Amino acid sequence: QVWQIRLDMHLLNHDGNITDAASIAGIVALCHFRRPDVSVQGEEVTVYTPEERDPVPLSIHHMPICVSFAFFHQGTYLLVDPTEREERVMDGLLVIAMNKHHEICTIQSSGVVMLLPDQILRCSKITAVKVAEITDLIQKALENDQKARKEGGKFGFAESIPNQRITAFKMESAAVDTNNVEEQAGEIIAKADPPSEVFASPVLHTPGTAQIGEGIESSWGDLEESEKEEAAEEEGESEVAAFECQKMETEDTSTPRETKSEEPIVLSDSEEEEVVILEPQELPRKTR
Repeated sequence: QVWQIRLDMHLLNHDGNITDAASIAGIVALCHFRRPDVSVQGEEVTVYTPEERDPVPLSIHHMPICVSFAFFHQGTYLLVDPTEREERVMDGLLVIAMNKHHEICTIQSSGVVMLLPDQILRCSKITAVKVAEITDLIQKALENDQKARKEGGKFGFAESIPNQRITAFKMESAAVDTNNVEEQAGEIIAKADPPSEVFASPVLHTPGTAQIGEGIESSWGDLEESEKEEAAEEEGESEVAAFECQKMETEDTSTPRETKSEEPIVLSDSEEEEVVILEPQELPRKTR
């Protein structure tokens, strides 16, 4: 059985060379982490709480530290630990991961620059010096933290930052009495000044400002000028069409209709054998 450990990193500020910063933060977090102590007797596994036994550190054999190099003008100029602005204009990037024993763990090159063997050897020598310095800083920080924890002193991220930066505006917690809230609210309302005069009509102080008062009538649904003209034209056309229709109806009524016979018209239904007799004046007229 093994422990499964996952390391999550959250970037608070990215000002360049995020690979080196992430590698240092990751290795320090793994070195600082403590897992619960475990005992195994046969097939029985017991995981102890921190109150029962002190947690134990992980088995970390070495600390691989990444060092980044930025190249400019096709490798003519070399820069260690580039910033975010320098990364925008660099031609290529070389990342070397090495431990304090001068053992290269990984090499990664990116960009459009072609590196020569001498340039890579030069970067590896610089990496060895930087890794030794960073490893010493990490070990001293871990030792100081462990010493502070044993002595019961202050430790952690919040205590490592000066008060004038993050904790400058912190306030001590204070109890709030809410027993007489209704009475206090009533006194405040009673002592408050009456509301100012309400404007019955909108007041426009200067063009472009808001109006104070009841406001004006809503213009929702009003037609634009072009729409009003189109509506007027359509209304005029409909009136002309109605006038012509009325004129044709009057002409139709004034002209006598021709009928072939004054005899009643007989309509028969073949299915029901019913006969309906209609007088000539009762026939339906077609109207337009």
